[in-house]
Amino acid sequence: MPKKYYITTPIFYVNASPHIGHAYTQIACDVISRFLKQQGRGVYFMTGTDEHGEKIEKATIQAGFKAGEEKKFVDTIIPKFKDLWVKLNIEYDSFIRTTDQAHINTVRAFLDALYKKGDIYKKEYKGWFCTPCEMFWADFQAPDGICPDCKRPAEKLNEENYFFRMSDYQAKLINLIESGELTVAPAIRRNEVTSFLKNNKLQDLCISRPKSRLSWGIELPFDTNFVAYVWVDALINYISGIGYSDDKNKFEDLWPADVHMIGKDIIRHHAIYWPIMLMALGIKPPKKVFAHGWWVVEGDKMSKSKGNVVDPNYLIDERKLPVDALRYFVLSQVQFGWDGNFSEELFIDTYNSDLANDLGNLLNRSLTMQEKYFQGVIQNDPGFIDEALGDEANAIGRCIHDAADKAAEEISGKMSLDGDGPDFKAALGRIWEIIGKCNKYIEVSAPWKHAKENNLKAISVIMNNLMQALGVVAGCLYSFMPYTAEGIWSQLGMSRKNTLKNMGYGSIKWGIVSPGTKVEKSAPLFPRQTK
Repeated sequence: MPKKYYITTPIFYVNASPHIGHAYTQIACDVISRFLKQQGRGVYFMTGTDEHGEKIEKATIQAGFKAGEEKKFVDTIIPKFKDLWVKLNIEYDSFIRTTDQAHINTVRAFLDALYKKGDIYKKEYKGWFCTPCEMFWADFQAPDGICPDCKRPAEKLNEENYFFRMSDYQAKLINLIESGELTVAPAIRRNEVTSFLKNNKLQDLCISRPKSRLSWGIELPFDTNFVAYVWVDALINYISGIGYSDDKNKFEDLWPADVHMIGKDIIRHHAIYWPIMLMALGIKPPKKVFAHGWWVVEGDKMSKSKGNVVDPNYLIDERKLPVDALRYFVLSQVQFGWDGNFSEELFIDTYNSDLANDLGNLLNRSLTMQEKYFQGVIQNDPGFIDEALGDEANAIGRCIHDAADKAAEEISGKMSLDGDGPDFKAALGRIWEIIGKCNKYIEVSAPWKHAKENNLKAISVIMNNLMQALGVVAGCLYSFMPYTAEGIWSQLGMSRKNTLKNMGYGSIKWGIVSPGTKVEKSAPLFPRQTK
């Protein structure tokens, strides 16, 4: 039996509330998790929060708490993340916090092992430090005292700290990536990482902060006057959360991680720092690091200072937009791995076009006709063509049959986790091809005309094609838009027979909707929205 597929999100920094960028990573991992489960694969999906560091210390004071009350402060932020994941229908298996005692114990044990191995040493540090990015920069990297990442002023430091001999492992890391033992995806990020490694000599990594400057962190096991650098602390979550120091069986069952899903801004930490930390202790690297793009607003990265942060809670709670509309939008607008541009106007346009008009209208019209012509009862399979329908309608009917019957197999190809996959946009596009064909089919086959001639045979062919296609659409949509898929399935009357969650992906094919079942039409899934 293959090991469970171990997928992680980054642990999110809790100095502020979650935004659409956080939601994007969660949705992507949730889709992958659900898709693999539909295919019968075991999955372990872990997410969590990053709660130490200078930004948290400062945010604590700004929020009206006292120095030393950082834990109280982060305890007020955690529910905002967990509540949003519930709203977005994210089904994770584990939620780790870096303030968990098991994580603290693992960080200390991990760093102690590196120290005893001789890979950690103490020296005086002279250079720049960017608090917003939690990054050290040498003078040559920030010659003007400006952080090369966020372009904000950095702080000049001259202090003793502990360093990890990262530079000793540079050649070995290049070999790991080029051999494919560690996959960095998509290709543009892999090229970015390998180019950096081949054209720059790695600097040893500062792994500490003196407690005289920062007290909110995990004490080093070999020197209690220092705490661990927040990024070192954070990266270790991927093994602490699966029992590295307290449940060896669980750790061995799950590690190495199959994929760390991250945003492109933290690719260096995950594709350079983390694998080197692991290889220093003889631990296998993760199999894959996938760095997706950002959601930008009018070309700018979202930030609180610019006032352009997109809050999913606003879209769900105030605009009253269905959760699956947000899931659909972020997955369908751009190929996964690239940047996407968010605007509320584009979101509403996409909602009305793809969800209200195409899918919602198709379901509503089809069920209305099923009730009108057959009292809602699905008929025995009459075949997918009929002479009375004419050549054009029959050609579309044949296309619907073939497309629906092959949909699951073709979507599996689009959702491949090899190489630069998955391609959520292409997978959803495949489903919408079926939806588009069905809408065209209704217009061309014109069942109302055959009703005037009392040709129930022709109408039964039309309706069976639509019902079976909608059943396949529901099955294929489940991973991406679970509420929507379950809503379609329920209105087809099929939820009493089987649940989509328990249905194997191989069952999603023509004939999925059972004859004799009675449809249960309800309110439209996607009422049109105004801008």
